Amino acid sequence: MIRTIYKSLLKWKNSRIRQPLILSGARQVGKTWLMKEFGKNEYKNTVYINFDDSPEIKIHFERDLKIPRILTALEAECHAKIEPQNTLLIFDEIQECPRALVSLKYFAENAPEYHIAAAGSLLGVAMHEGMSFPVGKVDRIEMHPMSFAEFLSVTEPKLHKILLSRDFALLGDLSGKFIDALKTYLFIGGMPRVVASYASERDFEQAREIQNGILKDYAADFSKHIKGANIPKVRMLFDSIPVHLAKEKKKFIYKEIKEGGRAKEFEDAMDWLINSGIVHKVSSVTTPNLPLSNYEEREIFKLYMIDVGLLSAKSNVKMSTILNPNYEIFNHFNGALAEQFVLQELKTFSNMPVCYWRRERGEAEVDFIVQSGDKIIPIEVKAGENTKAKSLSVYIQKYNPEIAVRVSQKKYGKEGNLLSLPLYLMGMIPI
Repeated sequence: MIRTIYKSLLKWKNSRIRQPLILSGARQVGKTWLMKEFGKNEYKNTVYINFDDSPEIKIHFERDLKIPRILTALEAECHAKIEPQNTLLIFDEIQECPRALVSLKYFAENAPEYHIAAAGSLLGVAMHEGMSFPVGKVDRIEMHPMSFAEFLSVTEPKLHKILLSRDFALLGDLSGKFIDALKTYLFIGGMPRVVASYASERDFEQAREIQNGILKDYAADFSKHIKGANIPKVRMLFDSIPVHLAKEKKKFIYKEIKEGGRAKEFEDAMDWLINSGIVHKVSSVTTPNLPLSNYEEREIFKLYMIDVGLLSAKSNVKMSTILNPNYEIFNHFNGALAEQFVLQELKTFSNMPVCYWRRERGEAEVDFIVQSGDKIIPIEVKAGENTKAKSLSVYIQKYNPEIAVRVSQKKYGKEGNLLSLPLYLMGMIPI
């Protein structure tokens, strides 16, 4: 299994100013597998500690945070030698041991020769609940579900090779094959367990069972980690996402969750879902200036799920529907799967800010705008030749961006500052 983020881990390992690493991301995006795989390939040995199922190890961080003593205790517990440079020490589910999180500061200051990688599925939630965080003393990398390119590397390696070739003429000639592969990805998504199952068995029903299991695990987290009064609110919010995305206007409206629903009533539940990493919030902007985050209208937003396959599962979209030759990716379900896919690819590239643009009077709306360096790029996910075309045209006329992107069914091409991109080439935007 190829994960592009592996290169970021190598860069971290070889950095002269390396600090302990925190690999963040939602549950089941592959953090544990990646850390173990990285340790196996790049180090003489790996010492793995999971604080969720090793309560006896927590005690060694409670007494004090003297690094030599902690290392000696961990060696005894794990029956392994922890050597500078040669050992990758993995702290998994580190949010379950707050003192271990604090210890990263002392590893950075007093023992920088040790290589430590930490991860936590609900670390974002724990931090927002007041957990002490070693600010400035750790390196951070965020992990997401597998991108379309990573999916192809496992399921269709020949197509993956062609995709990476950047031969746009050949890609256009093979567009039918890429569209078929993309339809499969819209059903399977990028959760590693689901992709591995499909690559091995080519069984859509089995893949859907795993997806439903992941959704149940998320629901179990609601009950395990949330205070009683907020559990039903979190479930109502989470369950409402497919309903909102199925609408032509995908702006999130609390009153559609519950009659008389208000932001104040649901804000804690909303924060939990966002901080857990299983929901993406895309805020509106009416003035696309730098830095983009300063112009967000945080009360006006759209919500997306972490993974297009999980959205398909939660919406009960059948594979027979997606594979139907008459299925229109951009039209069915009001283009929700296409928009979810575009956002997912954008999140995979980097942690660049992603918003959507709307004209103040609501006459025009561009699906996404992103900040890349000193550029703001509008991206419209377009169904046919005319649908929504006026929105991007309005934006271009008003702001004259250096580049604008229209994701559609048309082939790759560029005319002036407008880049036309078929959906399956969304991953080529950084190139």
